[in-house]
Order: sequence, then C-alpha cells, then structure tokens
Amino acid sequence: MKNLCFYFQVHQPLRLKRYRFFDIGQDHYYYDDFQTEERIRYLVNQAYLPANRTIAEMIRSSNGKFKCSFSISGIALEQFEQYAPEVIDSFKELAKTGSVEFLAEPYAHSLSSVLDTDEFVQQVKIHADKIEAVFGKRPTALFNAELIYSDEIGEIVSKMGYKTMIIDEAKHVMGWKSPNFVYSHSYISKLKLLVRNHKLSDDLSFRFSSLSLTAENYINWIASMPEDQTLINIGFGYEVFGVIQSAQSGIFDFLKALPYHAMEQQLNFVLPSEISKKSDSAGNLSSPYPMSWVGNDKDLTPWNGNDLQHEALTKLYAVGERVRLCSDKPLLHDWLMLQSTDHFRYMSHKDPSGSHYESAYDAFMNYMNVLADFLERVDTQYPTTIENEELNELLKTINHQEEEIKNLEDEVKKLKAKKPKVVSK
Repeated sequence: MKNLCFYFQVHQPLRLKRYRFFDIGQDHYYYDDFQTEERIRYLVNQAYLPANRTIAEMIRSSNGKFKCSFSISGIALEQFEQYAPEVIDSFKELAKTGSVEFLAEPYAHSLSSVLDTDEFVQQVKIHADKIEAVFGKRPTALFNAELIYSDEIGEIVSKMGYKTMIIDEAKHVMGWKSPNFVYSHSYISKLKLLVRNHKLSDDLSFRFSSLSLTAENYINWIASMPEDQTLINIGFGYEVFGVIQSAQSGIFDFLKALPYHAMEQQLNFVLPSEISKKSDSAGNLSSPYPMSWVGNDKDLTPWNGNDLQHEALTKLYAVGERVRLCSDKPLLHDWLMLQSTDHFRYMSHKDPSGSHYESAYDAFMNYMNVLADFLERVDTQYPTTIENEELNELLKTINHQEEEIKNLEDEVKKLKAKKPKVVSK
C-alpha cells in the first residue's frame, strides 16, 4: 500500500522597522508592529484559518484517516499568540483529532544548524518545549529551517534524540534514487530520512492553476507509480492554501476531495513519526555539504551567497556565545528574532523572496543598523575586552551561585514547613 505523508511549514518573520544610523544607541525596539500585524492577519484570514477548517473537515469526513503534520516556527507561534489567538485554538482542535503531528525546528527559523551548533541545539529544545506546552505533545521528528540538511547536521539531530528528519530531494544527493522510500543517515542508521518529492510538491504549490489539477488526477499520478515506491512525501509552505493559490483557484475544493480519491485508490495517509517506525530503510543518503529546499541548486546561496549576507551573518553569530551567557530577556528575544532566515534572504541579489525593501542593499543597511545597536547592548553586558575563557569562568561562578542560592531557599522552605514541637510541662 502506498503512503502519503503531507507536511506544511508555517513561518513568518517579525518585520523590522525603518531603522536609521542615528537610531543606534537611542532606540532599542526594532520591529514594525503595524506591518507585522497586517501581514499576519492577512495570512490568517486568507490561508491559515480556512486551511485549518478544511483539514478539520477532511479528518472528520475520512473518519480520521486523513493525516498531516505541521512545522510552526516559534516566531510564528508568538505572532499568533499576540495577534491571532484563534489560530492557536484551531491548531489545538486539529491536535485533539490525533491525525495531526507537530514537528520540531529551530525556534527562530534560523541558519544556526550551519553557523552555531550550540545555538541550534538550544533553539530546537526551546521550540520542542513550546510545542509541548501549547499542544500537549513533544515532537519526535525534525523539520529544519528551509529543510537544510547535511551529514553533520543529521548527526547533531540524532544526538538530540530525534529518530526522524525531513529533507529535500536534491539531485547531487539522490543520484538515481527515488525520493519515494524511507532512507537513513549515511553512518547513523537509526536516523530515518524522509525525502520530499519536489515535483509533486511543486505541482501543487506552484503549478496548481496552470496544470488545472484535480484531486482525482493528482491521486491517479501517485497510484500509477511503481508498486515498490510506497512513500510519497509532499510538503510546502502553508500559505499555498489561499494565498499562493487563491480560494478562487479551487485549492480548498481540491483538498476536500483528496481523502475520498486516495481511499478509493487504497492509498494511506501517514505521519512522519509513524512511517519511520514501521518502514525499513531502503539505503543510506550522504550529504557532505549543507543543502536546502530552495532553487535548482538546493544550496544555501539564497541566504549566504553574497558579501552583504556574509557580513551580516558573521557579525551576528560572532556574539552567540556571549548572548547565551546573559539573562536579559529582551536581549535574548531580539537575538532570536534577528536570526530568522528571511532577513538574509532579503539581502539576496538573485532571489529576495518576500522582500519589502527597495533593494538587497537597502535590506542590508537597515539590518546592519539594527544589528549595530544590538551588538552595543551585548557589549554592555559582556564587553569584547573580556576573552571567551574568562566569560566561561564567569558563567560557572554565576551558575554555582544560583545553585547555592536555590539550595539555601529549599532549605529555608523545609525549615518553615517543619512544625515546632510543643514541649509539655
């Protein structure tokens, strides 16, 4: 039996306001709240809520047989909590069906997996904590930002305890192999890799209208694949439903019809964690260098392909160790928000997707002004004159003091809890 594994990416960055050189050192708030709220409300009304309602209907009409998963960035969750809590509620309703799985990813939808391993591990943990707190279940599969993957990243993910990771179909990695199987890491067999079928994903996300796709035709394509190809992974950004493909295109009607035609062809819907448990690996995949799900080259050039991007990324991640030492919540929050991949893609000369700037240079200058102020704040906390080794010793001292204070507080609580003995005369 063929298995269909659908997963959707939900992410939107906080938009930076116009931040000028003379604001550095004077204004520590970097975000355009109006533009951010306007964008998120548009997506909520056009895509997220209608799509969630449609998927809930699909689950009900198929008696729970339709299944799908979501990778929702921590930044997106924060925006929903602030501007559209009804979206959180609708995702919670989907979670209750048992037919929806939430995936782990770096909280900030960042490039930390290739630039700062410690940051990557920390962000995945706080994202998993957030998902568990909001939806009641901890993720067991990982969807890295922009589906960035390499052997080294896979090893880190495995050490974090994840058994499943989603990657993209790249010619230089797949070679002659079909994406329609379960694979494993090149030297860690317990880490299963689910490969996104980019043609079927892009047919639906980008070519839906031009192909005049129907659910019946789409399912027939899948059913006609060789019998031994038992897993078809289909994934893309959730805004495909209602924004990239408008409601008028018939995309929601297409969705509603999918379960019926799939069951008619005896196709099964599965979740990432399910398929990796019950399917053996068809072989290993090796990716010595990081790849992504963008463009024909599937590389990282949309985010680090020019000097502007390199300059911004180098300066940002140079202070990672220092930032992680501090307990200043506003600073830590800004650190996460400034890592979103979108800021660096806006600096791309060849593919600045979603950019609201006039040019790549305009995006770079605005970001670097913000970053200059942020770096000043970091330097105030931990001056660059202090070496990292000194900072580590300082951190150990602080942690030891905090632990000692906690132990003393616990001892005080125990003493207060003890009832004084009454001495009889």
